Amino acid sequence: MIDSFKHQGMRKQLVALLTEKGIRNIHILQAIGKVPRHFFMDSQFDKFAYQDMAFKIDAGQTISQPYTVARQTELLELERGMKVLEIGTGSGYQTCILLELGARVYTIERQRILYEKAKVQLTQMKYHPKFFFGDGYAGLPAFAPFDRILVTCGAPEIPDALVKQLKPGGIMVIPVGEGDVQIMKVIRKNNEGEINISDEGNYRFVPMLKNKSGT
Repeated sequence: MIDSFKHQGMRKQLVALLTEKGIRNIHILQAIGKVPRHFFMDSQFDKFAYQDMAFKIDAGQTISQPYTVARQTELLELERGMKVLEIGTGSGYQTCILLELGARVYTIERQRILYEKAKVQLTQMKYHPKFFFGDGYAGLPAFAPFDRILVTCGAPEIPDALVKQLKPGGIMVIPVGEGDVQIMKVIRKNNEGEINISDEGNYRFVPMLKNKSGT
């Protein structure tokens, strides 16, 4: 895996573009400027790695558009040391951004090929989240509660199990909708356990499938 001056220059251009598009959190921009997105894509598609677009990976999934990664991360209001549950490891790119921000990441993936590939990829890059293979709808109750929960696939509804695993004072960011377009929801649980939900725009994600595991 080679991270050339050309790649680094393209990342700087991407960071500048995301800044123009309204991303303001300097730590998120620095993380995107550091993590080599081209490592998560086939080498023949290098020239697309730093365009602000989603791209297909294995198992019919995608590596999210960089703006979407940045915006979801921004909505988390993440602080260093927080315990984060990520639903949908995918390529592992978003996982690396969370780790660069100092989160303690628990990431779950239902597609076996993506789970195995991300474990190898992130280990080679010296990133060490806690990996799990399983159903994202169920979350990880044995490791709950979580300060933050990030869902990186489109859910038809907000899973009750994930809300229960959110710590009082916590935030969950999840795209919700059954069609091609989802609404980004920010769920806040106050210290009394009451829930407030706000909408943060329309996005496109691959669907979150319930009670299924890829092989």
